Amino acid sequence: MNNMRTGSTLHDDQTGDSPLGGLGGQARGASGGLLPEIWMQDGAKRVEQALARLLCTEDDGETELMAAMRYATLHGGKRTRALLCLAAGALADTPAHMLADAGAAIEMMHACTLVHDDLPAMDNDVLRRGLPTVHVKFGEATAILVGDALQAHAFLTLANLDAPGDNRIALVHELAQAVSAEGAAGGQARDLSLVGKHVELERIVATHRMKSGALVRASVRMGALCAIGEDAAHAALYRALDRYSESFGLALQVVDDILDATANAATLGKTPGKDAAAQKPTCASIMGLQAARQLALELLRDAEEAIAPLGPRAERLAQMLQRANAYLLKHAPWA
Repeated sequence: MNNMRTGSTLHDDQTGDSPLGGLGGQARGASGGLLPEIWMQDGAKRVEQALARLLCTEDDGETELMAAMRYATLHGGKRTRALLCLAAGALADTPAHMLADAGAAIEMMHACTLVHDDLPAMDNDVLRRGLPTVHVKFGEATAILVGDALQAHAFLTLANLDAPGDNRIALVHELAQAVSAEGAAGGQARDLSLVGKHVELERIVATHRMKSGALVRASVRMGALCAIGEDAAHAALYRALDRYSESFGLALQVVDDILDATANAATLGKTPGKDAAAQKPTCASIMGLQAARQLALELLRDAEEAIAPLGPRAERLAQMLQRANAYLLKHAPWA
């Protein structure tokens, strides 16, 4: 991929097309970088603006497809995967507009998986992000089409990205791999196959790494792949990012398992207790809540260790870990 840029340093005082362009005068932390709440808020706003722009075609009056697609993507969500993409992009000095569109593509794909997971044939949930799920509001057939269309629009967004051809090919391949039979689709199939069974923890972990972890891994890698090729010169960088994202992705799913068993609908934004009601084995049900909490904290520490060699360039990735840790301690404190 010889057309890819090789820059790898982000200067926090840049404006314009820096990953945080236009915020050069905002509040900064002790290291000189923008405070996490500033860049995360700005990053999420940029991604949501990109989503609104990219999903702007009006319905033809005969269907509600685009309205349902916008409903699925623009009504809430923590934008964790998009922010991971932006945080990794800070390592590569990737332009803001490129990261916003890549983050929007990731959020479209994430929304696709959620819409399909919520269907009656899958997890059969009626709440998502505190609102009726897409199939409840628009009907099951429309929800299926929403997921299909969002997946297509995610790839269209990457194919049209303002980036060299090699970068775009790498990004499309990365996202496709994340939702393939080796990624989210395969993980969902395994998840369904385990319902009502007594299985060992290793099988649950393997399923989690596919079902949700693969898209987290892709989100981190895509932030770097926007500008830095995965070649021998950058092998150490991608090893660090892969270890970080694999640990972080699994930690997020373990936290989700814990909250499903302990939190209320207001915290979750979806129906609590679904795993137990469906007899779905999880890390929390197999290990117990205390051990699952400890596992999540250990995974977050492992992710932190993974990026330590990258130094200050990885500050935003470290801040994403701090955000996840604070969320766990707030919503699932030690008993």
